[in-house]
Amino acid sequence: MSSSKSSLFAARWLAVPAAALLFTACASTSPATVTASAAAAPVKVKVFVAAMFEIGKNTGDRAGEFQHWYERYWKDARPIAVPGALQPVYCNADGVCGSVLGMGKVNSSSSMQAILLNPQFDFSQSYYVISGVAGTPPSRGTIGEVSWATWLVDYDLGHRWAPEENKPGEPTFMPRKGYEEYRRFRLNPDLVSWAMKLSADTPLKDSEAARKYRLRYPDAAARRAPFVGTGTHMTGDTFFHGPGMSKQAQYIAKLYGADDYVITEMEAAAITLVIKRTHGTDRVMSLRGAVNFDQGNPKESTLQHLDPAPGETAGGFAETVENIELVGSRVVDHIVANWSKWSGGVPKP
Repeated sequence: MSSSKSSLFAARWLAVPAAALLFTACASTSPATVTASAAAAPVKVKVFVAAMFEIGKNTGDRAGEFQHWYERYWKDARPIAVPGALQPVYCNADGVCGSVLGMGKVNSSSSMQAILLNPQFDFSQSYYVISGVAGTPPSRGTIGEVSWATWLVDYDLGHRWAPEENKPGEPTFMPRKGYEEYRRFRLNPDLVSWAMKLSADTPLKDSEAARKYRLRYPDAAARRAPFVGTGTHMTGDTFFHGPGMSKQAQYIAKLYGADDYVITEMEAAAITLVIKRTHGTDRVMSLRGAVNFDQGNPKESTLQHLDPAPGETAGGFAETVENIELVGSRVVDHIVANWSKWSGGVPKP
């Protein structure tokens, strides 16, 4: 055999195991590649539930805003870490996801933005339930009630001055030009109608402590048993309190052309602005449960109501956080069970 033939033979001989090794490598890595590709596919989120805080653990102890949602949808779900978000996201096989975003406008909205922009999730067809506890004016609501927002109004954006620098009894607030696109949001009326249609008759929890506490207020609304209602939710970083501030919140709602102010909370308008900039607001719902009145009863000062003596609190917190999930899950479950009708947008009620 000549040297050239010998070299050719050697090259071909060496090529056989090389090819075999290449085939073996491809055969062994192909399933892993498919698995990695599948793992990289984003979660298609059908409904995202946002809570603002949890008291302790997600399950098994005193419940905050997230625990009842977690126990219903995510007890077996793995946490998905999201850089920039306060807490991990949980998702189930049905496409229901949720997370604790943090309290206050900046805290919650920054978490929401981090989650929306994270490539682990597909929010292109998602619905949102912004949920949590809240306050209510005694002329409009009661402890334990659950409210779907028709409007979200930012309480903080505008001009304010000290009451002593104003004419007695007149508002100390003036809207500022330039904030029109993000100081108020009218939520999709068809979606609100659906929410009420699906949840208005939800049996709600109540407590003896809450029933007794309501009697301190003369208002018929304050003395009502828990119910499901609608109205304007006022978002403010300031935990405003007292009849004067409550009156000002109602003034702002009317000034902006919104419905009656019925709920005071600290996050929803800011979260909705973030969602609007990425996906619009047609699929946003805000759901709040009242755990306190936004002012004291006629026999106590605002400061006494803000810092009550032992045994003088409203009661009903545990029942209210459960009520929020009982009401909200009816809507979540309906959307998921009828996804073929909801994926393209809100059906006509």
